[in-house]
Amino acid sequence: MTGNRQTSWAFADAYVAEDDALHWARERACDAGLRSVTPGAGAALRLLAATVDAKAVAEIGTGCGVSGIHLLHGMRPDGVLTTVDPEPEHQQFARQAFRAAGFASNRARFIPGRALDVLPRLADAGYDLVFCDGDRLEVLDYLAESLRLLRPGGLVVFEGALAGGRTVDSGPQPTEVLRQRELLRAVRESQELVPSLLPVGDGLLCAVKR
Repeated sequence: MTGNRQTSWAFADAYVAEDDALHWARERACDAGLRSVTPGAGAALRLLAATVDAKAVAEIGTGCGVSGIHLLHGMRPDGVLTTVDPEPEHQQFARQAFRAAGFASNRARFIPGRALDVLPRLADAGYDLVFCDGDRLEVLDYLAESLRLLRPGGLVVFEGALAGGRTVDSGPQPTEVLRQRELLRAVRESQELVPSLLPVGDGLLCAVKR
């Protein structure tokens, strides 16, 4: 990649400024050893949520609230984010971050637990957008659950689709990267989805349910 292109990508990633609440959430995530979506990927999530006029969003992987803040900014003022994470302590940080960002407590529903135990309890066709940033080994299961959860015209988004460039690397790869390749293939070949792979952050795999 040329220097000019690297500079352009860095400018694009930082194009939408983040506020103090987001910076605080990023610091908590860093302290906890968690990855967060980049500012550019967060801005894309905000845009996607606004594009589908999202009132109900399901998030797999709360972290410390970085992606959730971006999603809430893009959602309707009466929208509710349902966010699932196996670590209640991380969700407590997210609660504080959402509050600092100015969101009322009724804008988010926090459910502690493993995603594949929680998602089957959520309503069929009850969501406008599903954002998946959980266990990379479970992405195919997340896709199946997302297809059930989404209304027609709803949007599923997977973070980390490029796996730091390893998805397109021809060398031997760990199982989680192989799962990403399977996911990319499944989404592209699905007759139920209209897909696109956005090269922001570590890759956002997006698809609209027909």
